[in-house]
Amino acid sequence: MTKSKEKTSGTQNGFSLISNEKLLALYSAMLKCRMLQERAHALFKHSKFNGNGYAAAGQEAATVGVAIDLLPEDTVCAIPGDIIPLFIKGSPLKKLIAHRGDTINAFPDIAVQLKAATDAALANKTRENKRIVVALCNRECTGLSAWQGAMEFAGDNALPMLFVSRNTFSAETPAPDPQTKARRIPLKKKACGFPAINVDGNDAVAVYRVACEAIAHARKGDGPTLIECQSWMAGDGMVNGDPLLNMEQYLMRKSLFSEKLKRQVADGFRKKLDVACQAWTNS
Repeated sequence: MTKSKEKTSGTQNGFSLISNEKLLALYSAMLKCRMLQERAHALFKHSKFNGNGYAAAGQEAATVGVAIDLLPEDTVCAIPGDIIPLFIKGSPLKKLIAHRGDTINAFPDIAVQLKAATDAALANKTRENKRIVVALCNRECTGLSAWQGAMEFAGDNALPMLFVSRNTFSAETPAPDPQTKARRIPLKKKACGFPAINVDGNDAVAVYRVACEAIAHARKGDGPTLIECQSWMAGDGMVNGDPLLNMEQYLMRKSLFSEKLKRQVADGFRKKLDVACQAWTNS
């Protein structure tokens, strides 16, 4: 995926303003992620993919907001079976489709990935190369002992890392107040000795803002950050709003969204998906 440079002009509520170009890039990436996940899920249901059928639909804001500005030299540690962060990072579609379809255990155990992630972050710190490592995990499908151990090691060694916990809660869990759910919660708590930030996991703009700050924090050598992206679900729908629809509504308020834009992005990406799937089928 082509990454655009962030342009800012002034500040608002303590944050640099996000350019219209970046907002549209966030939306485009989210839409493509939703389409990729839906295609992968359909192939899995028809037994054309091996693996665990991990579903990332509904997590586009948390994933894209964190990963869209990562550099090619940065490292991403994803949940086993989750190809979306790798796509955002720039992995070719053909490679992702082939990887998911041809290998039963395409991704190692999460504990192995987290160990590799902390090792990479330690090497980055030693070399002072400004590279960072992002570990994306879900509390409901990730071993807490591995997650906790990696955070403790990162905190003890001030590693250049982001830990991103994409937490989904049932409808029975009280959702945050509508007036405050999208606001950043001040750093009143620490995770293993480093900052922890709560953010609405369905708000791509909010996630992007805190991720930018956390990434800069890590690149400066100031150590890791935990970003907790929280979403509330009922069945297949988000109680506090589908992240893609939320972004469309946000862009509408800024007069940036149109159905024509959506069709252009979707039609172009659908063709690329078709080509990638066809190439894997014929291989």
